[in-house]
Amino acid sequence: MNNGTKEGLLLDPGLGIALLAVFGLGWIALGVWWGRKAKTTEGHMLAGRNVGLALGTATAAATWITSNTTMLAPQFALQLGIIGALAYCTASFGLFLFAPMAARIRTLMPNGFTSVEFIRLRYGETAYWLFLLISIFYSMTWLVSMAMAGGIALEALSGIPYLTGMTVILAVCVAYTVFGGLYAVIGTDFIQSIIILAGLVIVAVMILAKEPPGSVYERLEESRPMLLSALFPAALMALFNNMLFGIGEITHSNVWWSRAFAMRKGVGAKAYLLGGLVWLPIPLVAGFLGLAAPALGINILRPDVAGPVVAAEMLGTLGAVLVFIVVFCSLASSIDSLLAATSDLITKDIVQNLFMKNATDRQLRKVVMVVIIGLGVVTWLLCLGRSQTLAEVLFFAGPMVGATIWPIIAGLYWKRANPIGVSLAMLLGTAVGLSAYMTIGWYTGALVGTAVSFVIVVASTALFPREFDWRRLRVSTAPVMPSDRIREEAAQ
Repeated sequence: MNNGTKEGLLLDPGLGIALLAVFGLGWIALGVWWGRKAKTTEGHMLAGRNVGLALGTATAAATWITSNTTMLAPQFALQLGIIGALAYCTASFGLFLFAPMAARIRTLMPNGFTSVEFIRLRYGETAYWLFLLISIFYSMTWLVSMAMAGGIALEALSGIPYLTGMTVILAVCVAYTVFGGLYAVIGTDFIQSIIILAGLVIVAVMILAKEPPGSVYERLEESRPMLLSALFPAALMALFNNMLFGIGEITHSNVWWSRAFAMRKGVGAKAYLLGGLVWLPIPLVAGFLGLAAPALGINILRPDVAGPVVAAEMLGTLGAVLVFIVVFCSLASSIDSLLAATSDLITKDIVQNLFMKNATDRQLRKVVMVVIIGLGVVTWLLCLGRSQTLAEVLFFAGPMVGATIWPIIAGLYWKRANPIGVSLAMLLGTAVGLSAYMTIGWYTGALVGTAVSFVIVVASTALFPREFDWRRLRVSTAPVMPSDRIREEAAQ
């Protein structure tokens, strides 16, 4: 199918480059404009701790609508069938679970900045170093998977070379995050979420009008019946693995903690709950594209490009344009969030905590900007090779994030959680989970890591309880910001 494009591409390269330029420059301009509000380090990192419900819901949904949602959900469906498509939907449970946790976090740490800071204050130095390493490693795998997805999708749709597409997307996100911080991230997330949802609704309506689900089901029943089986073993393991991976991602990642700290008191729980409801049906729409590929006889060379290729093949140039825009917006809405949250971790929990304890607000602001640029450069270097699929890259961190679920939950709700047991839970959960990833498959790592961690946390707490004073979490390593002084004076 040519659709009038050059060399049989799904989208003309010139049109692809034009779209890339328009949206790239647009996000940078919006980021700089919104970033004018970031007058202090606290403003740059946490948007003044004054994010309301509308922006909070939009940023939660948009950040979770990653390139992995629009590209991995079709891959799951293509490889694991209808249960695979449902498996990706279970990632919404992470947002639902984090809703009450966000309120708890805001109450326990009203002046907090990062998830790593919580672990250090709650469990001590050993757990702090383990959690810090896991958080940074996970952040890099997520960044790499999304940057890879951008390069792969743009190349598949319009022939823009992988390196060019990946570089432009990273450069755009780095630029407006450097200038605007979380103000820019949340502001652009709001617009990106509207564009993504509108684009996906249009694509879904057009595809269903052209190829009803019943027709796809009948063709799969004849050619690939295993994809329709509710007892597909690998798919069932993937369902629970993805659910736990999603919960672990949100529970431990500073992307979500930073928003809990940034939202006004009483907003976090509602915003995460609504964000989960908005996100829930999206993998079903994307997954249908993966199921349609074998049913319609569309040749898929790489499973992680099934979604964009099927949409463009079925809908022609208009479909390719819509998918291009949705993918670009979903990439930007997640890469910017991860750049901002990871730079907070490195600035607060490494640079300031270890080397610049008495740093001024101005000095920390410069550090944040340098770190964001550095993260972009490191991600670009790691993306130069792309031998693995997106699922293999992303889920390599599954055992690690799964191993942090119960340490976080216990730390927030159990006064007697044992710090040594928590450290062992993260260490052994990661090790055993990685072993399962290597020997069984990428769809088992998070499941095994979470199970091992759960047993250790519960057993160590029951056998060797350690009392903790919740008031210790109100201590912050942050320098006194102008906004802090205003609040203190108002309180007095």
